Amino acid sequence: MNRRLRTAFAVTAVLGAGLLMTACGGGDTPSESADTKPGAAAGSNSSAASGEGGSTETGGGEGGDKSGGSSGSDATGKSGAEGGDTAGDKSGYGQSCGTNDISWSASSETQAGGYYLIKAKAKPGITCVIPAALPVVAFGSDGTAAGPAEQSAGQEITLRDGVTAYAGVNPKTTNEDGGKELDSLIVSVSDGDPNPVSLKVGSFVVDQPIVTSWHTSAADAVPFSS
Repeated sequence: MNRRLRTAFAVTAVLGAGLLMTACGGGDTPSESADTKPGAAAGSNSSAASGEGGSTETGGGEGGDKSGGSSGSDATGKSGAEGGDTAGDKSGYGQSCGTNDISWSASSETQAGGYYLIKAKAKPGITCVIPAALPVVAFGSDGTAAGPAEQSAGQEITLRDGVTAYAGVNPKTTNEDGGKELDSLIVSVSDGDPNPVSLKVGSFVVDQPIVTSWHTSAADAVPFSS
């Protein structure tokens, strides 16, 4: 009897152990499932992070587009602006001539009792306009100025390559003896010009001098005295 009880207890113990092991095995499966879930959650988080990263790159792309658009706008503006400045600057095209824009010379002529022919040419690369006003011609340190030899004013002359302006100067229009003996003409385009030039022409006497307006023909620049 005791032996049977012992056998029954042994069988019961074995069955109980088996059930316990089965229960433990069933517990492991949910545990592994639980382990899997955090992995899935991590994968989900990784996908979310990846999605956020893609969103940031898109924002950067938009930022790049905006930046590129702004840069293009600035470049276009500057180019336009620079294009306008270049078009407006043609080596002085259309500007009024200054005395230092001109190459000057003078020659002695015999017509009309003798006079000096002043020649004005634009320097290389310069195009400028000589005003219709009378040339400013003075003599000596006291600034004796030549008066007009013509009744009417001249016309503007555009100096450029191949164009020369002429003016005739008669330093002495009186028949009496006397006057100042000098050897140069002081010439400028206008009163107050800061760069008058002195043209050496040899010795001459100055007494009531006159000067013509500017002309494009040397034959029109003869200073006949009245």
